[in-house]
Amino acid sequence: MKITLLGTGDAIGTPKIGCSCPQCTYALRHGLQRLRTSFLIETDGKNILIDSSPDLRMQLLGAGSPHIDAVIWTHGHYDHFMGFGEFYRVQDVPDAYGAPGVVDYCRHVFSFLPFSTHPREPFCPFRLFGIEFTLVPVCHPPAETYGILLSSPAATIGFTSDTNRDIPSESRSLFAGADLLFVDALAPHPIRIRQHMNYVEACALAAELGAGDFRCVHMSHLLPWDLPHTGRDGETFSFPD
Repeated sequence: MKITLLGTGDAIGTPKIGCSCPQCTYALRHGLQRLRTSFLIETDGKNILIDSSPDLRMQLLGAGSPHIDAVIWTHGHYDHFMGFGEFYRVQDVPDAYGAPGVVDYCRHVFSFLPFSTHPREPFCPFRLFGIEFTLVPVCHPPAETYGILLSSPAATIGFTSDTNRDIPSESRSLFAGADLLFVDALAPHPIRIRQHMNYVEACALAAELGAGDFRCVHMSHLLPWDLPHTGRDGETFSFPD
């Protein structure tokens, strides 16, 4: 099994259009980007997306144009699902999974596409291509939002999606001890955002949960490029099948 960070940026991406801050200037000079956050999971010849960002076309081309077999949506915000339209006339539109409210909302937006939806209840594991997934409620007010726990014989991996620190205790218990954790870190300390975590809060959460390793994702252009544990677009993580 291999996990690829297709993007690690927030809704705006880095570099931000028209911005001359130090991070955006550095990115432009060195050809760096933080595309909108999404993940590719490759297992046993199948490919699963966690979220379908607006940068999906560029992300899939960069990943070698894999055929996508399923998509799991964490929530119905533009930067996490709108790229699903890129499947139009490219491949058979993949099946979509997510919590009932999330799937219903996204299905309505993409009513012009022929595809099947598979609502799944939070805290109820389901299997895709030999991997167990569980939708885990997080706290991203006011949106209905879920993290994802991936469980395989080789590793347990948590995706917190967009969230602040007020993750429900039952969700925390599922993420506890994950071998690898991807955690929302929108802004540098001491900036505080009601719906998200800053970098210090994200690192503290990973420590509290006892994650074996972690990467910050969903980062804004305010985050410096050299902070420890910040994910990079295209970074990969491999685990035995």
